[in-house]
Amino acid sequence: MATPGSPAGGSAGTPTDLGKGATGAHGEDGSAAAGAPLAVELRGITKRFPGVVANKDIELRVRRGEVHAIVGENGAGKSTLMKTLYGMHRPDEGSILLHGREVHFKSPADAIAAGIGMVHQHFMLADYLTVLENVVLGAEKAHGIGAEARRRIREISDAYALGLDPDVLVEDLGVGDRQRVEIAKVLYRGATTLILDEPTAVLVPQEVDELFGNLAELKREGLTVIFISHKLDEVRKVADSITVIRRGTTVGTADPKTTTARQLAELMVGTELPSPEIRTSTVRETPVLQLRDVTVAAPTGRPPVDDVTLTVREGEVVGIAGVEGNGQAELVDAVMGLRALAAGTVLLGPDDITAWSTRARRDAGLGFIPEDRHRQGMLLEAPLWENRILGHQTRPPAVKGPFIDRRGARTDTARIMRDYDVRAPGPDTLAVALSGGNQQKLIVGREMSAAPRLLLAAHPTRGVDVGAQGAIWRLLEEARAEGMGILLISADLDELIGLSDTLHVMLRGRLVATLDPSAVTPEELGGYMTGARTTAGAA
Repeated sequence: MATPGSPAGGSAGTPTDLGKGATGAHGEDGSAAAGAPLAVELRGITKRFPGVVANKDIELRVRRGEVHAIVGENGAGKSTLMKTLYGMHRPDEGSILLHGREVHFKSPADAIAAGIGMVHQHFMLADYLTVLENVVLGAEKAHGIGAEARRRIREISDAYALGLDPDVLVEDLGVGDRQRVEIAKVLYRGATTLILDEPTAVLVPQEVDELFGNLAELKREGLTVIFISHKLDEVRKVADSITVIRRGTTVGTADPKTTTARQLAELMVGTELPSPEIRTSTVRETPVLQLRDVTVAAPTGRPPVDDVTLTVREGEVVGIAGVEGNGQAELVDAVMGLRALAAGTVLLGPDDITAWSTRARRDAGLGFIPEDRHRQGMLLEAPLWENRILGHQTRPPAVKGPFIDRRGARTDTARIMRDYDVRAPGPDTLAVALSGGNQQKLIVGREMSAAPRLLLAAHPTRGVDVGAQGAIWRLLEEARAEGMGILLISADLDELIGLSDTLHVMLRGRLVATLDPSAVTPEELGGYMTGARTTAGAA
C-alpha cells in the first residue's frame, strides 16, 4: 500500500514527497508542530461507481491544528474523497480514523456528530433569512433560536474573527461574509475538523486575505482545516502541508514552503502552471455587441443593471470585474434575452436584438458559457450527448432533417470528450456522474464548437484544474485571434487581467471604472471592485 511521504523517485503508484516536513512542519503562529497527533487518517480508501473507480487506495494524513490542502486535476477524486469523509458516500475498501479511532459514517449527520463540518463550494444559504436563522436551521435543539443562539453565534464570531451580525439578512451580505456564515454554521454544530471546498473561487484578493486570517484563527484555536483548491499560489500561501491526488490515487505530499507552484502543477497534471497572457492585439473595428443605456429593473430597490453602455468588437475580449452580486449575472441574462430590459438597446452586429428571443439570439451567433452550469448549462439527469446538443438542437450535428440525429450527436460528443479532455466512460454517461470540472469542459466544448460571433463567457474556468484552465485560455485566445468577440465575466482577477483587451469594473449595477489590463494589478482591481478606489475612466 502506498504511503504519503515516501522518498522521491519511488515506483509507479508510490506517492512522492516534495520537500521536508511535508506532513507537519508549520509556521510560527503556534499551529500544530511536526509531531502533532493525527486528526484525520484515511487508509487505502477505494470508492467505485458503475464504470468508474473514483478513488483507489487513497492515503491521507492530516495533523491536528493544521491547514491541509488537497489538490488535483478535475476528475482526480478529490470531491468523492471528501464526500466519503463527510459521510455522503461509504468506502468500498479502506478505513477512516478520527483522532486514532476508526469510524463508520452512514450519513453526514454521523460525520457532524463526530466533529466534521463541510463548507461546499456552492453556498447553501437562504437569502431571506437572517444570519442567525441560517446558522441554527436544522440545529435548533442545540441552543434554540433566541437569546442563547444569538449569544453563541456572537461568541463564535468573536473567537474566530468572523465579524458576523446575527440579525442581518443574508441577502444583504457580500460573498466573503456569506462564506463566513457557512463557516459559522459548521462551528455552531461543534465541528473541530472543517472541509472547505474551493473556498476562494468567488472572492476578490482582499476577501481571500480575510479568509486566510479566519483560517489562522481556527488554527490558533486548535481546529483542523482540509482545504480543496485549484489555485496553487493560494495553496502554498495558506497550507501547512499538501496532498496531491491524480486519477483517483495519492501521488505525492508536499511542503508548501519548499515546493513551487510549477512543481505542484507538474505533479498534478504533468504540465507546468499555465498563465493567461495576450501578447498581441487582434481587435478590429467592427462591433459584434453594443449595449446602449441598458437598464434591468428590479421589483423593489435599485436596478441590478443601471444605464450600462459598452462595446465588444471583433477579436476583442472585454472583461467585467466585480464582486459577485453587483449586476454581472443580470447583465449576462439581459444580453442572452433571459431578462427583459426596462430601458436601452442590445445590438448583435448591425441587428437590434432587444426584442429577440433567446433562441433567435442563439441562431444569430451568440454563444453562452453560463455562470451556474447546473442551473443554466446542463441537464444533470440526461446523458452527455443530450447535453452536447442543448441550446444547439436545431442545427447539425444535432439534427438530420426534422429529426434529432442521435448517432451524429453521440459521435460529436465523443469528439468533444477527446478534444476537451472530458473524462467519462462515454457519450451515454449521465452528466450528474461527472466532476464539476469535467461538466465545465463539456459546456466549453459545446459552445466553442458552434463558432459563435460573440461568446458570453461567465466564469469559464471556475472549478477546473490548471491543465484544463490553460486549455480553455488557449481556446479563448485562438477564437479571439480568429475574430470572435468575447464578453468575459470572472472572479479570477489574473484571468481577467491576462485575457482582456478592455477591462470594466461593475459596482452596484453600474460600470464605475474602465482600466488598462496591462497596467492594473489584482490588488488595484480589487480596490475598484469593493469601492475602496474611486472611478478611473468610468463609462
